[in-house]
Amino acid sequence: MKVLNVTKAQPTQDGAGVKIKRIAGFDGKSIDPFLMIDELKSDNYRDFIAGFPAHPHRGIETFTYIIKGGFEHQDQMGNKKAIRAGQVQWMSTGRGVIHSEMPLADSKHGMHGFQIWLNMPAKDKMNAPKYQDSSERVLPSIVNRSGAKITALAGNWQLEDQQVSSGLNELAGDGTICDITIPTSSSLQLDLSHFGKVVAYVHTGALKNRYFKAGYMVTIDSQHPIELYGGEVESGLLILAGQPIKEKIAHMGPFVMNTQDELAQAVRDYHAGKFGNI
Repeated sequence: MKVLNVTKAQPTQDGAGVKIKRIAGFDGKSIDPFLMIDELKSDNYRDFIAGFPAHPHRGIETFTYIIKGGFEHQDQMGNKKAIRAGQVQWMSTGRGVIHSEMPLADSKHGMHGFQIWLNMPAKDKMNAPKYQDSSERVLPSIVNRSGAKITALAGNWQLEDQQVSSGLNELAGDGTICDITIPTSSSLQLDLSHFGKVVAYVHTGALKNRYFKAGYMVTIDSQHPIELYGGEVESGLLILAGQPIKEKIAHMGPFVMNTQDELAQAVRDYHAGKFGNI
């Protein structure tokens, strides 16, 4: 396995003061087609209880995955859904979305989850918004001979002679995401050579592989076999793979477009009420 880069997630705050760790890729190159990986991980309710009140987006896709706790999502399209542990939510914001994400009452015992942003190609940024979640089904998983498990969050995955599909296959840039659990004595090998970008983010424990420890993102050369080995404790990591969009990015807060003029128009449209209301 060939490691290209290692990045430590940086502590920050978002929403109404929610504490998170963030990997940012708004240069349009480092993690393209992904833009951002936010991890929310805390057993202190004060770190997340204020949540993410109503706010707008344009030009991106948001992908939320909950490991522990939960959020209630609400948007101007009429969706109001509880997303709990082991579930995912995908929203293609297109020309405009207003949504909120607020902690559920039972999340007082702790929260652990991710919100991942994907860039949308210029040709799709003004499409109508879409929403999908897994609240009414169990995400599929496969286990190899050594006990390592892949849970398919988005796209299709293969582990040895087994294949699994998440049922969520419309992410921009052919975005594909899985959560991998590796017990201490386990290992797995993946062939992701059909993707142009592959990154791994360790969220629990640490693998035997150098650099693979909680809170770090590892960029991997997709043209080499990916080999992961269990460490001293059971570990968990996300693998994100996709095809780089390779387009210029203009970013301002919740809006990601291709030019500064498009950003200015997004702000005008939002203040004119064209995004709707919850």
